[in-house]
Amino acid sequence: MTKARTRWPRQRDAEDSLPPEGGTTHLATVQPTELETCLRACAAHSGKLVAGLDRRRTALAEALRNLLATHAGMEQTSSGGSPIPLLRRTAKAGSGSALVLGDKLLDPLLAVGNKALDCGYEDELKLAILITDTVLTQRKRSRAGWRLRARTLEAMGAETAAVEAYEHYLDLTDEDGFGVAAKTAGLRVGAERQSELLRKLERDCPEAAAFVGRSVTDSWAEGLELHRRGAWNEARPRLIGVLLTQERAGAPVPEIQEALAQYLGLALEVSGAAGSGGSTRGNTGTGDLALLTDLIALYAEQRRTRMRGPIADPTFGGVEWTTLGEFRNRIAGKSICLIANSQRVGTGSMGAEIDAYDLVVRFNSYKIDPSATGKRTDIHATIHKHGFNWDQKVHTRLVFGGTSGDWKYSLRNRLVPGAQQYLGDESLRWPLRDIGKVGADVWPAIPTSGFNMLWLLDYLDVSTQLDLIGFDFYESGAYRLPAAMKMPITSVHEYTSEKAWVMERAQSVTDMRIRLR
Repeated sequence: MTKARTRWPRQRDAEDSLPPEGGTTHLATVQPTELETCLRACAAHSGKLVAGLDRRRTALAEALRNLLATHAGMEQTSSGGSPIPLLRRTAKAGSGSALVLGDKLLDPLLAVGNKALDCGYEDELKLAILITDTVLTQRKRSRAGWRLRARTLEAMGAETAAVEAYEHYLDLTDEDGFGVAAKTAGLRVGAERQSELLRKLERDCPEAAAFVGRSVTDSWAEGLELHRRGAWNEARPRLIGVLLTQERAGAPVPEIQEALAQYLGLALEVSGAAGSGGSTRGNTGTGDLALLTDLIALYAEQRRTRMRGPIADPTFGGVEWTTLGEFRNRIAGKSICLIANSQRVGTGSMGAEIDAYDLVVRFNSYKIDPSATGKRTDIHATIHKHGFNWDQKVHTRLVFGGTSGDWKYSLRNRLVPGAQQYLGDESLRWPLRDIGKVGADVWPAIPTSGFNMLWLLDYLDVSTQLDLIGFDFYESGAYRLPAAMKMPITSVHEYTSEKAWVMERAQSVTDMRIRLR
């Protein structure tokens, strides 16, 4: 716990643009919104974005331009004239003339919502909520709409509403590839631990009741000043009163967490605990150090579970890390086939041939149809950003990711105990870049999971047979788990580069099989 910063909790009132969850019924309930209203808001927001150094807002501006251009093209096609000027207010249209959210506009609209969420600023979060209102008004069963809404509500700190939206998403999908169930469980457990922490403070400091309901800004300032003067017994009830007031007003979770962290930092400083940076000042009024230790443990647990969800088995079923050298030894002398997630595989009949290889490698959100795809998976290679098939039992799971911190976070959140015997360690995290030292100047595109795996096997060069089954680089379309079919296919440029690399090394090529060894 670091030394607390001198910051005041935000005083919220009825005029706040993002009021606290307890007073925001509209956040928990989809507000019927016409597409034209949303498009006008997007156009207005696009006009407010200016060139700058914030790459997130730059990405949002590009998504907005794409959305508005798509809409303009649709209007010109349907009317043969100019599109509706989105920034001009028109007379209210009749109910029968409302714009319909078709498939062509849905994906660009959701892309704007996701980029707005990535920005994380108040105005952008409001835009993302408006977009989900619009999508879910016309498409009540949109999985992507519910997931975007839940993630946005979570970013706002409106956890109760976020959990409700996450549950709508889970009701509509069979494959939880994004770890929503664990996220929802983590939010619930985090809220329980936060409540438990606040109840302990309330019981241990009954004097705080006199300050509940007062201005959080004034009470916090008074508490900090009293703490500065060494009057902790007087400061403490005021600070705890602020925490209880925030809870009862339904303040966003990040605000409560920040105030809790500051309070616990001050309490540690007053207690004179080792490493706190403070010294004991006589009678601290904090109770014994054991209580403070319990409070800190609860604070840490509620933060941890909100981030990653509860973990039943911290050792993940005894999974063993495997290094680059160990992985090489395990595949040496084996015949290997890599199975594409393509329609060419899904509509084929190579299941028995595929299962005859010593090792079968599959990728990301692969789908199993024994007669077409084979039924065995020995190695699952996946990007860290989603969790499709992480619950399927395999001998080895290699998880790829370009940023070490994000990769570790995903492993902690998504790994399923008992679903793998071996897990690739950091030496296998990003093969093309880290092992091959192939930089963006030589290979500009972000390598796909399939290419990272193929490059690695080619680099190790210890397989008696290395075949690619159904690799037409998505010319035939995707063959994935249903929940992943809406995910975009990687850009054509990347597949063009990867295809060229493969064909340069191919020893034989048929309609279904490319042989590299």
